[in-house]
Amino acid sequence: MPTQLQTAIDHLSRAQRVVVFTGAGVSAESGIPTFRDDLTGLWARFDPQRLATPEAFLADPELVWGWYEWRRARVGQVQPNPGHTAIAQLERHVPQVCVVTQNVDDLHERAGSTRVLHLHGSIQSPRCHDCARPMQIPLADLDQLGDGQRMAPPRCEDCDGPARPGVVWFGESLPEQAWQSAWPEVQKCDLLLSVGTSGAVYPAAQLPQLALEQGAVVVHVNPDPIAVSSERELSLVGRAGEILPRLMEGL
Repeated sequence: MPTQLQTAIDHLSRAQRVVVFTGAGVSAESGIPTFRDDLTGLWARFDPQRLATPEAFLADPELVWGWYEWRRARVGQVQPNPGHTAIAQLERHVPQVCVVTQNVDDLHERAGSTRVLHLHGSIQSPRCHDCARPMQIPLADLDQLGDGQRMAPPRCEDCDGPARPGVVWFGESLPEQAWQSAWPEVQKCDLLLSVGTSGAVYPAAQLPQLALEQGAVVVHVNPDPIAVSSERELSLVGRAGEILPRLMEGL
């Protein structure tokens, strides 16, 4: 591990363009539960993957909106962790840094990262289901929500359509602007840092392989070892909040 870590530091110190590709593991270290985690109260009765679909929202908008408002309130109460902070600090050492995240929270921005592309949308950006107009909706009080409750979605001022979460549901396409912006960033980078992602969610999971094919160094940071296929690919085993600060200390 120390040799791999030093090799990663050496590559990072020479990098001019870095893409940091993050997944659920980074947010989990701040206390945000992933879809794989057990839920409590009302939500323990439902499969999260069945709530995160357009069909579920149309069938029971109060149930789906209530679940997402509970999640949004939980995100509002947690703080960026040392992994988020280290990623933001990378901008002091590398001329061009772009964060491409599969996470729907705003912890990268709150940690200080200035260029963040959200491939799966943002839970903090609700919009009208019918006309897609962005909607400013105050954050709910998590204590009042308890372990979950149904909530009627607010109505759009323009078309009276219901509010929906600003996230990508199963079966929906990725936001075109974010995806079209991420693709060239990955193609042009000379190092991609893949953090806290299992590489199981497509099409986002293609990005580290694309970077490798374009000649970049790819460094994986994950609690579980990642199988590597090239001498330009490294696997650093550990939590983002532990490994990333050590990378920053070495620059």
